[in-house]
Amino acid sequence: MGPVKAPLYQLKAEFFKTLGHPVRIRVLELLSTRDHAVSEMLADVDVEAAHLSQQLAVLRRSNLVVARREGSSVYYSLTSPQVADLLAVARSILSGVLEGQAELLADLHGSAARDAKQDAPAAPAEREAGAGEDPR
Repeated sequence: MGPVKAPLYQLKAEFFKTLGHPVRIRVLELLSTRDHAVSEMLADVDVEAAHLSQQLAVLRRSNLVVARREGSSVYYSLTSPQVADLLAVARSILSGVLEGQAELLADLHGSAARDAKQDAPAAPAEREAGAGEDPR
């Protein structure tokens, strides 16, 4: 009996779990534009060096990034341009979702305003006669 293979959906779930951290997403976004030294990423990601190192290790183990040393600097790059494509698709999907939510919110605000106008009591008509008289 051969090794048991994980179903594709399970492998996909593990892949998306790897992407499920804001620091990892930010690192991948940075690397989508060009290779970056760790020191450059530290300034852009705004986390402690140890935390960035941990997240880079997760991305390395998942084969999403690769590291190379140049002198005293370590540079990272994406293992595939498809990672950048995936981030672009995610951004597009998220934009559509947020756009839909914004439209829904605008509709809700519009209907709330219409409802408030309909539910408001009619303004009392000003008294035409005796408007300036003393009520005593």
